[in-house]
Amino acid sequence: MERRNLLKLALGAPLVPLAARAAATEPVRGGGDSFSFAFVGDCHIRPELGADRACAQCFEQISASPVDFVIQGGDHVEDALETGRDRATLLMDLYQRTERAHLRKPIYHVIGNHDCLGVFPKSGIDPSAPDYGKQFYIDRFGPRYYAFDHKGVHFVVLDSIGLTADRNYEGRVDAAQLAWLRADLAAQPKGTRMVVVTHIPLVTAMRCYEPESWLDTPHNWTFVVNGREVLRVLRDYDVLAVLQAHSHVCERIELDGISFITTGAVAGADWHGSFLGTPEGYTDITIAGRKVESRYRTYGFTSVDRQDVPI
Repeated sequence: MERRNLLKLALGAPLVPLAARAAATEPVRGGGDSFSFAFVGDCHIRPELGADRACAQCFEQISASPVDFVIQGGDHVEDALETGRDRATLLMDLYQRTERAHLRKPIYHVIGNHDCLGVFPKSGIDPSAPDYGKQFYIDRFGPRYYAFDHKGVHFVVLDSIGLTADRNYEGRVDAAQLAWLRADLAAQPKGTRMVVVTHIPLVTAMRCYEPESWLDTPHNWTFVVNGREVLRVLRDYDVLAVLQAHSHVCERIELDGISFITTGAVAGADWHGSFLGTPEGYTDITIAGRKVESRYRTYGFTSVDRQDVPI
């Protein structure tokens, strides 16, 4: 029931995409000095299907653009959840080589579900292994949640992967992290503009149109199940946007003054074309004062095994 396999079950003839209509990019707030950055989701790198060359092509396009930095929104590899250590290590090595060779911008990383080692029993990895689960990501990229500042905006990167007792996962922000989030936001000067980043979405319309096969999962893989708790923390602060990945669909929702911007995947439908109308790509974000603009960009990749996933 791994998400990648469920994606394959959804393949079929293309229809008119709802996602294209959901991905509005109208600006939402005020003026001021601007900066832009690239939000890159779900690279799902692997040596098959030209995925490594496609990621390099995407990174080169971003490197040639005027963005200040990059946020990689999680799911760097395809996949560490259910594969053995040798395969997972090969994939993560491939991702890091590709990033270092082709992405010439400062980059911040977000943990994704596919970045956690051996969680599914099929992997054959014992949970007592020192690099099990999230430690595999931490060893490569550092803390699973943290904050940074850029040109007067405070960015908060969350870990939204809740590993479950039955060796699976759900969307969840754990209690210790929520306490850290409250303290971090409270420490910022009053009126500080903020952006929150999460792999699994806090707010999404995905349940309205995701493949029906995705509804049959052991846990909620679509959105953060305690998202209301997170939103209650955020509502007392000047949060301009929440950036999200995971669903492979370009989507933007305006709720209570916050833009919830979900980027499509660099991998599209896991290297088989577009997913629910969203082609392979990434999102450019521009912040000018209190205004947030988003623009989804493709990078010219064509799948060698195109099987676009329709709604």
